[in-house]
Amino acid sequence: MFKSEINRRSLLKRSAGVMALAMGGGTPFLSSRAAYAQAADLAGQQLRTIGLSVTVQERILEEFKKASGVGGTSGTAATFPDAQTKILSGSKDYDCWEIIAERLPSIVMTDNVETIPAASLKNWANIRDTFTTASDKWDRSAQIVGQIWADEAQTVLNMVPAVYNYDSIGYNPDVLSEEEANTWTAIFDPKWKGKSGLNTDPLIAFGQAIMAMNTLGLSDVKNPGNPTTAEIDEAAAFLVSKKKEGQFRALWGDFGELVNLMASGEMVVSDAWQPAVMAVKAQGKPCRYAVPKEGYRGWAIGPSMIAGTTNRDAVIAYADYWLSGEPGITVSEQGYYSPSTNIRDVMPPEQYGFWYEGKPWVGPEQRGIREGDLRDGGSLEVRSKNVAYWHQWPEEYDHLIQKWDEFLNA
Repeated sequence: MFKSEINRRSLLKRSAGVMALAMGGGTPFLSSRAAYAQAADLAGQQLRTIGLSVTVQERILEEFKKASGVGGTSGTAATFPDAQTKILSGSKDYDCWEIIAERLPSIVMTDNVETIPAASLKNWANIRDTFTTASDKWDRSAQIVGQIWADEAQTVLNMVPAVYNYDSIGYNPDVLSEEEANTWTAIFDPKWKGKSGLNTDPLIAFGQAIMAMNTLGLSDVKNPGNPTTAEIDEAAAFLVSKKKEGQFRALWGDFGELVNLMASGEMVVSDAWQPAVMAVKAQGKPCRYAVPKEGYRGWAIGPSMIAGTTNRDAVIAYADYWLSGEPGITVSEQGYYSPSTNIRDVMPPEQYGFWYEGKPWVGPEQRGIREGDLRDGGSLEVRSKNVAYWHQWPEEYDHLIQKWDEFLNA
């Protein structure tokens, strides 16, 4: 039996068996021409989306409504595991999931996604090469370009990238030195026992543990994003031992929770989203983003159309809006990247220079960024060359989840 079929059955079982395939296999598009261009047609549609609060923002949804003429918008903030459970359980409350690409197989294998033609996105022409051209550094399936497309010809997408980044470690520079922080081992260093944080998403936590174990000489895993069963067992044992030793102050899953823990000083080091580091700095508290010697974790998030939605054109319009440039300003100012070069045309040059080109900050202080400051890690070009692996769906997903449950219960 193929692993994909095993994963498919497991996914349905894990969604509590509630109408797991109720949303069906989808219906071909009737038309994509109404998307984003014909507000009169969109006025009769709604956009109901679910995803992390970093992208599902009321401000962005309101601006999309004004720009597109869609009849209404609503957004639900949820972690990736929670959103996955809702959708696989047959929920019909959403038209799209702002999914992280590594979880795409969960909805592809269960027929819960409808593809979006690239030709229906007028802003697709300005997408960055990262999403169209494979790197020879990894197998195609182990990088973002091999995950978002539904066909080899790259004509239809399972997910339209809206935001991406290279994740690292947030730390308090008054406590940790750069040398101490610039490695994934920092999260697990006994020196920070009781003041370290770890993300609650197992597809994130295991990769980080494996990178740290590689550096510590405890393992030699070639692809931390796709470990074997034996490698998963080793990482799980490592995580359980650290938990029992009291290493972690918290297993965090919410943006606000991470910010509060870092700003209060309860955590001095943690795997972190860069916007959370920026939010801590905005409070006047010391916080930096590390440049791990092992490399960053690469990922991308974007809208996927949920099968069975009657608001297809609204979803396409929403995906296209993310590539238009304007919403990219909001996420770029938090520390993320827009996958579209359209951001250059709408963002003030001095700000684009800071966030994307590694240039010093120019102008009044904003959110803890002062004149002459540089973005942690440097330019997009520099950071993109220091990627350890891209998030992906592990072949041994079932085993990894089983071991994560054991870790949580330890």
